[in-house]
Amino acid sequence: MMGAGKTTIGRQLARRLKKRFVDCDHEVEARTGVRIPLIFEIEGEPGFRRRESQVLRELTDETGLVLATGGGVVLDPENRRRLSETGLVVYLCAPPEELYARTQHDRNRPLLQVADPPGKIRELYALRDPLYREVADIVFEGGRRSPLAVARQLELEIRKKCDL
Repeated sequence: MMGAGKTTIGRQLARRLKKRFVDCDHEVEARTGVRIPLIFEIEGEPGFRRRESQVLRELTDETGLVLATGGGVVLDPENRRRLSETGLVVYLCAPPEELYARTQHDRNRPLLQVADPPGKIRELYALRDPLYREVADIVFEGGRRSPLAVARQLELEIRKKCDL
């Protein structure tokens, strides 16, 4: 989910696991040369989702990396299939109220540029949460723990599952 800490925690987790870290949204921006809000403005959400899926296909062909996906990547059944088949999927779950608190001042989130951002987050959560749970090998219930504490706990769980 957006604001769950995928990039921050993913970066720390990659360091702990001695893996390369890639943020799918940052990769889309690097390849297009523009920020995600501009992609949404020009191509709409469908255009962005096509770009996101292409980047995901390429990145899931690689090994030895920790990948932070965009929050809506799970909406596409093919993306869910690729994630499930190509790696260990961690779902960083946080309640909608916490997600709103983390994202309320971030203007780089086009889906939240609406009259009722908390309502939009609840709507996105209701849609995406079951899809994340469908593909997740590990569901990590967020809370108020520091990103470092979360990365440490995830490292332990991943090492148990993967014999790293």
